[in-house]
Amino acid sequence: MNKTKRVLSNFLLGTIACVLIIGLSTAASLSKIAPSFNTFQSAQPTQIQNPINQHLMADLQEAESVLMAQGMSSSSLQRYAAILTNNNVVPNAPSTSATGVAGAALAGDRLIVRGDFGGLSSGLRDYAADPVNPPNPNITSAVHIHRGEPNQNGPFQYALTVTLNDTAMGGRFAGEYTLTAEQLQALSEGNLYVDIHTKQNRAGELRGIFRAL
Repeated sequence: MNKTKRVLSNFLLGTIACVLIIGLSTAASLSKIAPSFNTFQSAQPTQIQNPINQHLMADLQEAESVLMAQGMSSSSLQRYAAILTNNNVVPNAPSTSATGVAGAALAGDRLIVRGDFGGLSSGLRDYAADPVNPPNPNITSAVHIHRGEPNQNGPFQYALTVTLNDTAMGGRFAGEYTLTAEQLQALSEGNLYVDIHTKQNRAGELRGIFRAL
C-alpha cells in the first residue's frame, strides 16, 4: 500500500508538471478558488487527482505572483510542488484522512511557499503549551519546513504562517524565506519537506517533499 501511494504521488507530480509546461497561464483563474478539501477525506485516488491539481496550481500561481510583483519574470522562476500525505511521515504513517499540497517558487535564493491542508484528525499542535525539548523560539506554528532525506526526520528550518478555516481542521499556510547555500542544495536534491503536526500526531500527521517541476 505504501508503495502504491508513493507511485500515485509521483504520478500526480508528473501530471502537474505536464500541465505547467503546456500552459501555466491557464491556471490564473484557479488562484481565486477558496480551498475546502472536503472532497479529499473519503475520495479514491482517481477522484482526488483533479482537486489536488487545482489547489496546487492555485498555490503555485500565488507563490509566483509574489516574485513577479517584485520584478521577476515568470521564465526566470523555478517551481516546486509537494503533496502532503500521511504515508510520507517517518517512521510510521499515522491513521488519518487528511491531505494537503504546497507550491513554491524560487528566484535566486528567495523562496515563496503557499499551501493548503484539510481533514486533520485533531487540531494543530500548540508549541507554546507543548514545546519541543529543548524549546525552540523559532517554532511559531505547527506547519514547518525541514531539511532531510525522504526516509529520515531532518532538522527544523522554518515555520510557516497558518490561517485556519472555520473547522480548525484545515486551512492555508504561507512563508517567504531567503535560503542558505545548504538549503538551496537540499531543495535541488529533494531534501526539503513540509510537515504538519497535530495534537493527536505530535511528530507529524502529514508530510510532503518539494519536487522540482
